[in-house]
Amino acid sequence: MSDTALRHLRMLSRYTAWANTRLFDALVALPPAESTARRNHGQHSMVGMLAHAWVVDRIWQAHLQGRAHGYSSRQPEAEPALAQLKKDQAELDRWYVAYADGLDAAAEAEVVDFRFVDGGAGTMRRGDMLLHVINHKTYHRGYVADMLYQAGSRPPVMDLPVFLRDVPQV
Repeated sequence: MSDTALRHLRMLSRYTAWANTRLFDALVALPPAESTARRNHGQHSMVGMLAHAWVVDRIWQAHLQGRAHGYSSRQPEAEPALAQLKKDQAELDRWYVAYADGLDAAAEAEVVDFRFVDGGAGTMRRGDMLLHVINHKTYHRGYVADMLYQAGSRPPVMDLPVFLRDVPQV
């Protein structure tokens, strides 16, 4: 992987942390019942959707660390409190930023064998795993943004160009 591609992985990990913070801050500002209200035919709440994304982040963290993840589902056993989930996600985001910062070309290209939650075998390069985590989070932030509109609120701006404009790049 080129230096430019590694730089992009590092920037995208920071972007993800920034966008997660903005979204969690928006949820904290809502009346408490709004973030836990079931939407989309009662299947999900905003907190529940972000808790799923956090569990998936933890699963991929375990794959990257070469250890068993211990999850039998991509959903948490119980929906966490918003404040705790916000704290847990910020901690995990810091880990991913540090992980991306520590990657070199050889580590990024290293192929890792792992097990999916359903027990199936998987094989991916470390860099592709990190890109999946970033992409997965983007998808679910968009889903929660739609739920914010359903709650009569507006989601925060979480666009990459705004991040690049507002956050000094290292």
